[in-house]
Amino acid sequence: MNSFSRRRRLTAAALTALAVATSATACGSGSTGTGTKAADDGTYTIWDPYPQFAKGSAWVKLLDACGSEAGVKIKRTGFDTSDLAGKTLLAAQQGNSPDVLIVDNPVVSTLAEAGVLTTTDDSELDTSGVDPNLLAAGQSGGKTYGTPIGANTLALYYNKKVLKEAGVDIATVKDWASLTAALAKVGQAGKKGITFSAIGTEEGSFQFLPWFWGSGAELTDVDSPAAVSALSLWKGWLDKGYAPNSVLNNTQTTSWQEFATGDYAFAENGTWQLAAAKKAGFDFGVLPIPASEGGSAAAPTGGEFVTLPVQGDTGRYTTTRKLATCLTSTKNLYDTDTTLSYVAPTAEVQDKQVAADPALKPWVDAVKSAKGRTSDDLGTKYPKISEQLWKAVQSALSGSKSPKDALTTAQSAAK
Repeated sequence: MNSFSRRRRLTAAALTALAVATSATACGSGSTGTGTKAADDGTYTIWDPYPQFAKGSAWVKLLDACGSEAGVKIKRTGFDTSDLAGKTLLAAQQGNSPDVLIVDNPVVSTLAEAGVLTTTDDSELDTSGVDPNLLAAGQSGGKTYGTPIGANTLALYYNKKVLKEAGVDIATVKDWASLTAALAKVGQAGKKGITFSAIGTEEGSFQFLPWFWGSGAELTDVDSPAAVSALSLWKGWLDKGYAPNSVLNNTQTTSWQEFATGDYAFAENGTWQLAAAKKAGFDFGVLPIPASEGGSAAAPTGGEFVTLPVQGDTGRYTTTRKLATCLTSTKNLYDTDTTLSYVAPTAEVQDKQVAADPALKPWVDAVKSAKGRTSDDLGTKYPKISEQLWKAVQSALSGSKSPKDALTTAQSAAK
């Protein structure tokens, strides 16, 4: 195994990028405190962004079981997602990184470029069974840093009763034109059309990306004619009353609350709302977000990567690889992703999930078409682009700028 204990300096740029990249998209909240790595006494530290899982939970029991299998004790700390990345950078500066780090996928490239993480070539972590589009979220500079523990993404939930009363056959909704036509029928029937989150944070960018990518636009050229068509689509929906003005301030949670009233035909939201949808009290379906000219648009992937931070004592890597392999094994992925409401990153486990719950089939399809926000080798460039993108969405939807002018400003600032 290659030696990779040498760190690159952790830069101010990395810290700035991280502050933007860790804006919440679909993660838990709260914290159980801080953790420090124990001395080399057979104890290995694991940091994760799941503070909602306390001691005695299935997740913590899995961590302990993987530790037992590797012959070591586990010291686990769960952090709020917004805290975890910053604490990881600080720990790396102090030479006290956790042995295993489970971190939100957009942050992986920032930590990698800061020299915090090992590559899978160095750690010899097997990623051969992982769907390539999901693995790409953890790649930077041609190297892979860790493996996904699961993925979530976005799709369109729809209310079957509202559509039926409006005379809309969901099978006809295949592209932007047919979706807009469906929203027009819903409005004519006196019902509400579509709700989503366009808030001025990463959540807003996260929800806009399927339409942005579905237009054929690229994040390196955010003011292209294709990109303008995507933002014009959203703006047109607001102007015609197909979407409420509340989308400007909606988080994904408040957007879901609007859909849960039963008044809306569609809601753009994520895999994590499936359990809530089943309790909503009305029949619903799930449709992959359509691309402009048909087919499924690429939606952004949420979810975390299991990574192995750089250690001064390289002798620890053999055990940390065992821990990461245990956590991402076929058996454990099924249990973990069911708990987290994630779609598994491997076809084998995805098939098992769909067999157990057929309602997951549209989500598996959506995940297979999904795309990492830092893919296309954007790495640490993504947070800055994303910030300008959500500002453009806010400017256009509020009417302060045209979609074209808003995106032209965004492109200039992103450079």
